[in-house]
Amino acid sequence: MNKQPKYRQVADALRREIAGGSYPPGARLPSESELSARFDASRNTVRAGLNLLVTEGLISSSQGLGYEVRSHEVFELNASRFENLSFPQNGDAYRTDVTNAGRRPHQTFRVEMLPAPEEVATRLKVEAGTKAVLRFCHRYVDDAPWSTQATYYPGWLVEQAPRLAEPGDIAEGTTRYLADHGIKQLGYFDEISTRMPTPEEARLLEIGAGVPVLLWMRTGYSEEKPIRCTITTFRGDLNRMNYEIGDLAGRNEDL
Repeated sequence: MNKQPKYRQVADALRREIAGGSYPPGARLPSESELSARFDASRNTVRAGLNLLVTEGLISSSQGLGYEVRSHEVFELNASRFENLSFPQNGDAYRTDVTNAGRRPHQTFRVEMLPAPEEVATRLKVEAGTKAVLRFCHRYVDDAPWSTQATYYPGWLVEQAPRLAEPGDIAEGTTRYLADHGIKQLGYFDEISTRMPTPEEARLLEIGAGVPVLLWMRTGYSEEKPIRCTITTFRGDLNRMNYEIGDLAGRNEDL
């Protein structure tokens, strides 16, 4: 005997059918009245089951249009190669990865001088409130919002690399630009976490209910000290990250 509440039984059945392809991305689910008849349940019970799937990010609801299975065309990012100048690049790392995947990149910029937030100042090894350059990117893959990226550079770096504080894109990427000015990023420290989005993040990334964000914080180091701290915020439902560590020759071997 199934002891699950009825609304969870409804959600579980529909979740299995979505996973199995009975309702592909973009498909509309049957109406609440049709599902009520199918599951022999009240419309309130069916609605509770559907709302559970909404909070999980599997479906979306529109006033008067019912429920639709959300599209999940996942973009895979190789974080080991991102910004690694030993690999061929077509512009900056973001543009290279997106175009190599056969997708279309688009981004907007904002550049400003402001006090470094405490968590950034700690990683840059400067006093909290010290002036830093913020280069903020709002990035898209095709026409879908992909990420926001906030990169902070310590103020002392601007004297050696003045384009950091200038508005607009640095076409070759800031890592390559800095390397060309004798400031080489020799290593980085990554921190990865997840949480629910802030209202501003949900707006910029067009995130629906129940979808978390993936936070990737990368602190880059020259031979002597930190030179930047980048906080990238991804839509959790449309992105996957991977790393390559060690010798992976066996990965391409035939089984």
